[in-house]
Amino acid sequence: MTFKAQAILFAVLTAFFWGVYGPALGFARSTSRPPEWSPFKPYLFIGLAYLVWGCVGGAIIMKAVFNDTFTFSGNHEAAAKWGFLAGSLGAFGALTLTFAVVNAGRAGSGPALVMPIVFGGAVTVSAITGYLILRNSPGLHVEWLPLLTGMGLVLAGIILVAKYTPHAAPPAKPAAAVAPPAEAPATNS
Repeated sequence: MTFKAQAILFAVLTAFFWGVYGPALGFARSTSRPPEWSPFKPYLFIGLAYLVWGCVGGAIIMKAVFNDTFTFSGNHEAAAKWGFLAGSLGAFGALTLTFAVVNAGRAGSGPALVMPIVFGGAVTVSAITGYLILRNSPGLHVEWLPLLTGMGLVLAGIILVAKYTPHAAPPAKPAAAVAPPAEAPATNS
């Protein structure tokens, strides 16, 4: 498998994992009213999962597959500095995603509203950030029309997916009390 094919495969897997992350987070919320636990209780286990899979899994792959060292000084300092910054951005993203899902749930929606905005928006932010980082690079080539068209299509996609993603039915409204039929007026015969 070529490196490009591997990149696409792992990108699709990432989209899958992150795509089911929001609905899974919805299952971590208390369904009782009032809630039995804070919406941030699951966040502790999100962090634990990052620790286990990120640190332990990353260390094993770093050593076993790449025969790398645990040195983070000198030329390796960027791995620690930028890795910590990227991890912090991811953690803040998970935190703000929790706020978004909680408030969407309070509004009667939930992950179905939030996830298209998050991931459609992330694509656009990534493109803009890439441009800002590279804008002074010699020979930079940007095809603005296709890029801006793509961003517009992403925005349209966010709106359509957020609006038409299946949502749970709203709770049934209590039936209106039926008034007994009024007595017919008495007639004198």
